[in-house]
Amino acid sequence: MGKRSSGAPTLSDVAALAGVSPATASKALNGRGEVAAATRTRVLDAAEKLAFQPNALARSLVSGNSSTIGLLTSDSGGRFSIPVLLGAENALGDNQISVLLADARGDVIRERHYVRTLLAQQVAGLIVVGESSNRRASIGRDLAVPVVYAYAESTDPQDLSLLPDDRVGARMAVEHLHSVGRRKIAHITGPVDYRATRDRVTGLTEFLQEAGLPLAGREVRYGEWSQRWGRHAAEFVLNDDPDVDAIFCGSDQVAAGVTETLAARGVRVPDDIALVGFDNWEIFSSETSPPLTTVDMNLQRLGATAAQHLFAAIGGEKITGVQHLPCRLVIRDSSGGR
Repeated sequence: MGKRSSGAPTLSDVAALAGVSPATASKALNGRGEVAAATRTRVLDAAEKLAFQPNALARSLVSGNSSTIGLLTSDSGGRFSIPVLLGAENALGDNQISVLLADARGDVIRERHYVRTLLAQQVAGLIVVGESSNRRASIGRDLAVPVVYAYAESTDPQDLSLLPDDRVGARMAVEHLHSVGRRKIAHITGPVDYRATRDRVTGLTEFLQEAGLPLAGREVRYGEWSQRWGRHAAEFVLNDDPDVDAIFCGSDQVAAGVTETLAARGVRVPDDIALVGFDNWEIFSSETSPPLTTVDMNLQRLGATAAQHLFAAIGGEKITGVQHLPCRLVIRDSSGGR
């Protein structure tokens, strides 16, 4: 969980004392006309009682003098950065703030260059998006603007990092398979050095142990995030354990490959084997036959949350630590759970 840094009173403190939302408090303090006179008076009185001093950068952001934040990513394919960007833009749209995207392509030198470039553009803050949820080096404490990490964990505990809750998401997937009567559940997933892979295996293992069920398929099958790996791993699972009645895949791309092997073997989905993926990547989850039940990481919501925290930090309310945001299960035909 993240924690709020102690220090000077924040915009949220003023809002709480005045009995309004932070957005309303911000409008009142910045003279925006859509706030009722009585409400504005309450907010100004609360700010005076708390000796609240709005951050100059926050004032310029709200008033429109600084209308850009930077989004720095290493996800060159856009799989994670584009949904995060859309969520951030949606969250900030009401404040007429735009998001400037820079792709470092996983290169440290390029990333440093883009940090300097974005700061030269006078962005009000930065969102850093990872190419995976693995820990990554902090871009530093001495920047002139606040930073929030989305789909990545900074190595600095004083930073705020937002991650999907992969462990609980995996539990949801396996609980669903169990609820539709499946008892021999195998797992095919990606590289073991990915944090998301390990967290999803943890969620799976926890549920199977609580339900008193062994892992089917002999062992967790670690490999690549690819359809080819899904095809090969499905062969291994079926050869080692022909009685498997469900396969939980660590990604939709892997699951798409699994469906190809099952179809080639004449195995019916979901009648013979139920299938669940992870990511809700629609080019796979909606296009497999049958359409894939999967876990959605809610990346747009994660982006919106990152933007909201960044805006709060610009206003002086800094939160630190790691926050895990909930995933959701999207039920389609492949699990037989409709």
